[in-house]
Amino acid sequence: MKKRLLTVLALPMILAACAGSNGESSKVATEGDLVNNNWVLTQVDNKAIELPEPFKAPNLELTTDMSANGHSGCNRYFGQAELNDGQLRIEKMGMTMMACPAPAMEMEKNLTQTLTNWSEAKISGSVLTLTNTNHTLTFKRTDAQ
Repeated sequence: MKKRLLTVLALPMILAACAGSNGESSKVATEGDLVNNNWVLTQVDNKAIELPEPFKAPNLELTTDMSANGHSGCNRYFGQAELNDGQLRIEKMGMTMMACPAPAMEMEKNLTQTLTNWSEAKISGSVLTLTNTNHTLTFKRTDAQ
C-alpha cells in the first residue's frame, strides 16, 4: 500500500521534471524573434564558454534588414544574415584579422563555422539555439548595444 502511495505522489514530480525546468518550449525562430537584440554566446556544444581575461563572450546582433555583426571571441565580424524555413546563416561574412590566444581562436572558429553554414534556429524564452551538423551554439538575449 505504501509503495503505491509513494508512486502516486512521485508521478507528478517526475512528469513535471520531464516537461522542462522553465516550462517554455522551443519554437522555430522568426525574424521578429531575432532582430534588434544582442545575443550573447553562453554555450558551445552544451558546454559553458570559458575565455581568459580580458576576452569577452562572443555575441550576435541582427538589425531589421538582417545585417549581422558581432564579436567572435577575438575579432569583429559582419555580414548579411538569411533566415529560411527556420534555418539561419550569415552569407559572405567578413571580419577583422587579429591573432589571439588559442582558446579565443578556437571559440571564433566554432562560432564562425556555425554562423556561415545553415543552422536550425530555435527560440525558447530568451534563449536562441543554433544547431547544425558540427556544433550547437546557445545564446542568451540581452538588450541591443
